[in-house]
Amino acid sequence: MARRFAIRQDAARNRAAILEAATALFDREGVEGVSMDDIAEAAGVGKGTVFRRFGDRTALIEAVLEPRVRELREAVETGPPPLGPGGTVPAYVDALFDFVWRNRPLIRALEHRGPYAYYANDASQFWIAELARRLEGVDTDYLAHAVLTALRADVIDYLISARGMTRDRIRAGVQLLAAAR
Repeated sequence: MARRFAIRQDAARNRAAILEAATALFDREGVEGVSMDDIAEAAGVGKGTVFRRFGDRTALIEAVLEPRVRELREAVETGPPPLGPGGTVPAYVDALFDFVWRNRPLIRALEHRGPYAYYANDASQFWIAELARRLEGVDTDYLAHAVLTALRADVIDYLISARGMTRDRIRAGVQLLAAAR
């Protein structure tokens, strides 16, 4: 029994070290510039340990994003207005925009995993449902999906890099879209 407990503690410690290393590297160097070998080395574990703990790169990226998603979700579910219950659509859209802005490299790495990956994950399902709940008017389900599409990291990056739009202009446009009821 003591050996099994020690193995579990070691596995938990390795998982935490991998997440800490991946978070630091992704935030500092971007997702594309970091290999699984880099993460393993920074965490002080073998590459095989990284794959045993997370399975693949996608699962590791999701695990890095998870506490950030949880923080925003808790603020939406239990925080004070204007973001928490009874809060406004503009405050919610701003919070989503800021979340995507801060996490663009991680989100971009996940956006193209499959034809519906951006919309089918648990976090996006929550964001859509909450947005539809806060919106008023006709076809809030469609509008919530359209607003979330405007908040895709690849869309935001395209508008900035290829179209020369500013962050503030994009934010205002998403707010305008969300107000179109």
